[in-house]
Amino acid sequence: MPRSIYTLLLLHLCCVCFAQQKAFVPAALKTQILNDPYFALVKEKALQVMKTGFNAGDGYREVWIRDYNTFVELAAEVNPGEVLKENLLVFFRMQGDDGNIIDGFTPAEKIGKGETDFSYSKLEPRYAGHKNTVETDQESSLIQAVYKYIQLTGDKTILDETIGNRRVSDRMEWSMDFLMQHRYNEKYGLLIGATTADWGDVQPEHGWGVDLDANTHPAIDIYDNAMFIIALDNMMELLPGTKAKWQPVRKQIADHCMKYLWDKKARKFIPHIYLNGSPFPADFDENAIYYFGGTAIAIEAGLLDKKEIKAALDEMIKRVKQAGAPSIGLTLYPPYPKGYFANQIMNPEYSYQNGGDWTWFGGRMIQQLIKHGFIKEAYGQIQPMVKRVKDNNGFYEWYSIDNKPRGSGTFRGEAGVLFTAIRMFEKVIQ
Repeated sequence: MPRSIYTLLLLHLCCVCFAQQKAFVPAALKTQILNDPYFALVKEKALQVMKTGFNAGDGYREVWIRDYNTFVELAAEVNPGEVLKENLLVFFRMQGDDGNIIDGFTPAEKIGKGETDFSYSKLEPRYAGHKNTVETDQESSLIQAVYKYIQLTGDKTILDETIGNRRVSDRMEWSMDFLMQHRYNEKYGLLIGATTADWGDVQPEHGWGVDLDANTHPAIDIYDNAMFIIALDNMMELLPGTKAKWQPVRKQIADHCMKYLWDKKARKFIPHIYLNGSPFPADFDENAIYYFGGTAIAIEAGLLDKKEIKAALDEMIKRVKQAGAPSIGLTLYPPYPKGYFANQIMNPEYSYQNGGDWTWFGGRMIQQLIKHGFIKEAYGQIQPMVKRVKDNNGFYEWYSIDNKPRGSGTFRGEAGVLFTAIRMFEKVIQ
């Protein structure tokens, strides 16, 4: 069967990734990759899952931008470009009056009576919007998704679409302005959010834990800032006229990530800089915790050199072994002690974002290992991730410490990151 235009474009993208440093792959490893017993199955299942919708998984009704950003390549395999484009435009139509981007959108008719945590826009009456305000990655995720869409389809006309009185290109920059105006700390020169577990969207203080409120302990972490750096790089490439304003910002954010968040002695990123105290006990050594997901995104943002990437991988492997976890999709180690988060989904230890194993981020680490030439290491570390797709006959949101599937099924974030990683393996052995 002929390859789709999106497949060819994705392979081209992968080619660009390796243009600067083509890794040597021994013949035996090439043969292993070519004949891998799981890769074809995972790709086929991923395509099947992607044909059934754009919501994050069967436990979610929303189309989330932080998820969509990680499976847009997969979505391009089974959907016309116009469908991908329309999903992106919905986020811009529902953009807040201050430039902020929602987390996700749901058909308005599905919102039940008494559900109030939604926003609405006259520019997009079909949907209700929702935002977990504890996080600071929605704006960055949308910019990255637009960039991927254009790279995949070659369609730059999305940038000139007019929504309300603004073009999409202007709205992209407006979303970056929102972060600088409402999520920027002058003292450290970095973006802030609530205290969460690495890339998570649950704060420890009380209740469901997804909204900023009077109980929130604002903090700075590597994930939010690394995502911002990637978004700025993407935006400046698409809109060269923005470089004069945003290149200095990008440089400062990157410099300050390494100045304030990188623990040079321990060769890891610290979990948080607190702006008004920590929500955890005074005697708790939070810096003992290693954040796997934020580290992977920092690598994607170009913050670590090749030696530091290898050291990060070695540390991840060591801590996975200490935890007895299934893969480097482990969110963090050691986990926060039981009772440190009011939301019980974060208790006990090794649950959900508190030490659960998420291919959604582990797969992104695999992609970065391939991109930086660690092919053998990447192939070894992806094995438990692809094997459990077969063992469980599908994709799941996260996995327990004993490798049992948990959370939403048909989780498209997992399908997307594995699909892209496998495509990258296929390219590197050509």
